[in-house]
Amino acid sequence: MKKLTSLFPLLFLVPLLASCADEKQVYIVYFGEHKGDKALHEIEEHHHSYLQSVKESEEDARASLLYSYKHSINGFAAELTPDQASKLEKLAEVVSIFKSHPRKYEAHTTRSWEFVGLEEEETDSDVPRRKNDADDRFRVGRNFLKKAKHGDGIIVGVLDSGVWPESKSFNDKGMGPVPKSWKGICQTGVAFNSSHCNRKIIGARYYVKGYERYYGAFNVTANKDFLSPRDPDGHGSHTASTAVGRRVYGASALGGFAMGSASGGAPLARLAIYKACWAKPNVEKIEGNTCLEEDMLAAIDDAIADGVHVISISIGTSEPYPFLQDGIAMGALHAVKRNIVVAASAGNSGPKPGTLSNMAPWIITVGASTLDRVFIGGLVLGNGYTIKTDSITAFKMDKFAPLVYAANVVVPGIALNDSSQCLPNSLKPELVTGKVVLCLRGAGTRIGKGIEVKRAGGAGMILGNVAANGNEIPTDSHFVPTAGVTPTVVDKILEYIKTDKNPMAFIKPGKTVYKYQAAPSMTGFSSRGPNVIDPNILKPDITAPGLNILAAWSGADSPSKMSVDQRVADYNIYSGTSMSCPHVAGAIALLKAIHPKWSSAAIRSALMTTAWMTNDKKKPIQDATGLPANPFAFGSGHFRPTKAADPGLVYDASYRAYLLYGCSVNITNIDPTFKCPSKIPPGYNHNYPSIAVPNLNRTVTVKRTVTNVGNGNSTSTYLFSSKPPSGVSVKAIPNVLFFNRIGQKQRFKIVIKPLKNQVMNVTVKGQYQFGWFSWTDKVHVVRSPIAVSLA
Repeated sequence: MKKLTSLFPLLFLVPLLASCADEKQVYIVYFGEHKGDKALHEIEEHHHSYLQSVKESEEDARASLLYSYKHSINGFAAELTPDQASKLEKLAEVVSIFKSHPRKYEAHTTRSWEFVGLEEEETDSDVPRRKNDADDRFRVGRNFLKKAKHGDGIIVGVLDSGVWPESKSFNDKGMGPVPKSWKGICQTGVAFNSSHCNRKIIGARYYVKGYERYYGAFNVTANKDFLSPRDPDGHGSHTASTAVGRRVYGASALGGFAMGSASGGAPLARLAIYKACWAKPNVEKIEGNTCLEEDMLAAIDDAIADGVHVISISIGTSEPYPFLQDGIAMGALHAVKRNIVVAASAGNSGPKPGTLSNMAPWIITVGASTLDRVFIGGLVLGNGYTIKTDSITAFKMDKFAPLVYAANVVVPGIALNDSSQCLPNSLKPELVTGKVVLCLRGAGTRIGKGIEVKRAGGAGMILGNVAANGNEIPTDSHFVPTAGVTPTVVDKILEYIKTDKNPMAFIKPGKTVYKYQAAPSMTGFSSRGPNVIDPNILKPDITAPGLNILAAWSGADSPSKMSVDQRVADYNIYSGTSMSCPHVAGAIALLKAIHPKWSSAAIRSALMTTAWMTNDKKKPIQDATGLPANPFAFGSGHFRPTKAADPGLVYDASYRAYLLYGCSVNITNIDPTFKCPSKIPPGYNHNYPSIAVPNLNRTVTVKRTVTNVGNGNSTSTYLFSSKPPSGVSVKAIPNVLFFNRIGQKQRFKIVIKPLKNQVMNVTVKGQYQFGWFSWTDKVHVVRSPIAVSLA
């Protein structure tokens, strides 16, 4: 306001202040756990009483209420002025109150499950058995699936943009009755009725109140969406089928790419749909959907009451919020109390550090990595230079065409830094028609660049990575023949255009190739640590396939998500941590089936401590630039579901342990039965399967407890080993752990000490260094990453 007073007379300022005070926004008022045993209508009336205390009338109070969270979460969402919100915030029983944060979900399979060693046994007589059936890795995977009964009996709730129920991935052929524990509903709406639920999709709901308050009344034409659980754009169907889709033979994208048998990780698990993400009005679907905090919190509250076992949330934000102002974080905490496992995407804001979403320690945070499958086309230049390129375009060139650089063929008035980007209406048709255009990534969408080349009459497009993209090339369903190339190749093409009087190019169509490259490697887009909300918790937790994943799609959307694209696809290739998250959710469903009594923390621990830290060539996992990646990219490593079924030891944590951890980050008064102790333990002492210590300037002792869950091996001896981060020493006290029964717990301490005489030689002050420690009994290796920064 100081700046405003320097610009406007005071008489203009007073009305401005008044209008700000009167401006209504949606706030979430959170009380923590419910107190006592009240009926649902009593809880809602109790919430109304708080609104009536700050509203002018009962009618105004009732009109302002969007949701009353009354199942597991205790709170409500309502339209309030800042002054009204401030009054409520002062009440002792209010744990937190915060404005709703609109979230853009981040696009945040035939090969992925096979890649991690999980392949469903072929039972269709028309499908030939694999040549490598005898391979031990696949035998272990098939035994694991049989033991887990392919997820049968487990209910996975997917919070997303809905579902396309007609997809073969959601058929219920041969599935048994709906589990008796299920309490959910099949909510009907536009183009969705009770017949669209079955023994696979056992429930479906949608949440639109927050969206309508933010964008106005729902309009089918403007929104290009369905006021129902039906998926308008493919994202929700893609994530749901990746987690628990049925096995579908002969699935592929765009007429043959990634041809194979598509299946979710737990194909017999049941699916519950919670649509809380909606298309933005009057924009292309490729711009992403919006998920309102209050809608998502209502979805989580219902999912808990409905009886799901797993919740998959491929939603995140580019801006982190404290846990008490994060609806997903607080909703997930209530889910964990009911022993529901919550997996969420890490976000797509990498490779910049400190860009993670969903950082609460009770959420399994999933990064995105690559498969060994690529879609290889080719680029041939007029000088004979030939290179293999990434491509899934179905369009073909008949002959060589002139080659131009986008910056040289733009219309007048285009800013210099945008001239190479092939942004809408930037190319001059007279200079582009019949030519191949080199466009660079950066501003605008990848698909949009191809549309602009087509609009200007181009014969093809070379889509060039810039340095920030590294060597990772997503494959999109472009509208012209397209070749994706790395920064090194871009330099060679630019030099060719510059030095040749008549540069020419020919783009070869792509085809699916397996085991082409070392995998996994980390994608450039996967968000990175450190955890900016609490650096004492190392995030992400784990990584899973998230690049070029084939899964079910919506019949209401094109493969490119652009309105000019009239193609229809049953299956589509898509990338993002949105795709990696449901991979882990599917694995969780299988683990829940095998170990129904394991806690959420035990399942997280099993996945983390058994993860790969190397690729299929037994080399360290790399990032998109070809350099070794670190735990701020991949967490504990790439998930291995078959190993997680028998981890040996787990780092367990109860709901009360999370409440105790909350005391260290100022989360208090959530549960009336729990009070923070006078001496609050540091956050790094939360019993987590990894260790992070920021600003280390003295010896720190980290406490941990492991529980023996050895598979049929009650007596065991575990030995300690470690690879300390540079500049510190790491030791365990004790360094040998003895167990004589299943369920036995053993405590130990990890002592981390800065090496004063080496610090200046091996580290930069404040820069994180990484290492690991493990416990081994000759059968199990229980490994945990360490991240330390020196003050």
